[in-house]
Amino acid sequence: MTTVAAYAAPAAKAPLERTTIERRPVGPNDVAIEIKYAGICHSDIHQVNEGWGEAIFPMVPGHEIAGVITEVGSAVTAFQVGDRAGVGCFVDSCGKCEACRSGQNQFCSDGVSTYNAIGRDGKPAYGGYSTHIVVDADHTLRIPEGIALDVAAPLLCAGITLYSPLKRWQAGPGKKVAILGLGGLGHMGVKIAHALGAEVTVLSQSLRKKDDGLKLGADHYYATSDETTFERLAGSFDLIVSTVSAPLDLGAYLALLKTGGAFVNVGAPEEPNSLNMFGLIGGNKILAGSMIGGIAETQEMLDFCAEHSLGAEIELIRADQINEAYARVLDSDVRYRFVIDTATI
Repeated sequence: MTTVAAYAAPAAKAPLERTTIERRPVGPNDVAIEIKYAGICHSDIHQVNEGWGEAIFPMVPGHEIAGVITEVGSAVTAFQVGDRAGVGCFVDSCGKCEACRSGQNQFCSDGVSTYNAIGRDGKPAYGGYSTHIVVDADHTLRIPEGIALDVAAPLLCAGITLYSPLKRWQAGPGKKVAILGLGGLGHMGVKIAHALGAEVTVLSQSLRKKDDGLKLGADHYYATSDETTFERLAGSFDLIVSTVSAPLDLGAYLALLKTGGAFVNVGAPEEPNSLNMFGLIGGNKILAGSMIGGIAETQEMLDFCAEHSLGAEIELIRADQINEAYARVLDSDVRYRFVIDTATI
């Protein structure tokens, strides 16, 4: 076992503090990664605050991890020391179940999340707010040279979370796509949808970030606080991807879809939502969800982002600013993803 520095929440809703944790020895199919950067995802805050249910403490959050491999196991052939590597939202899956066989190992019933989980060794899994991590090589991503590590880190969650539904619903030339919410997730949705060739609209509560949205690649930008927006855009979109982590008037947004259009939710509100089914069945509309992507699709996303020179818009912070960053995320005061420089842990 190796002792490394980390930042952890000692209990639910408690401020994160510097500590040390143990990392397992590198096994035959493992790689050791010196973490250079770790993104702060809103889901980190949900889990620290037990907004999604009872959690495991102490908790070291972080599933947007970018770094450099420092050691490889004896059976590893896909990576070597010095490779740029990433780790996303899960670090193990069985490889045998239907989800794994179909390439959707993010849904493995026996999978292990990067943190707030118990590994196969029976010990807690600790995430990326630390200096080093040991990961199964089959659940490690290669970060292409075309992306700087700091702006690549958020792609391991925010990037794949938006790439997967945009690809599944064939966002591209001739398609009108709306991204609901311009935050840590939404800004990557705008970039990726634009790179795929779709006509992109941002739907945001206000016009405060309009200039940003247009610079990121949006063709149009509308405020959802303006009631005329829903009248003006009725029946406009082939696809709406919602990044909002709060209950919505789903009927109002379904009315913005064309016949057969899809509203895909990637946000995860802590509260339940409701829907009048006539808003769904009128027009053969689709209400769907999407959650990150499998390892192969995540690698595809990273390669796509490198090809199109896409990275997250970030604010780089020191580790001792994590608690302040959490408060600012809750206040929507970040453009658009906080990334921890792990050299400061």
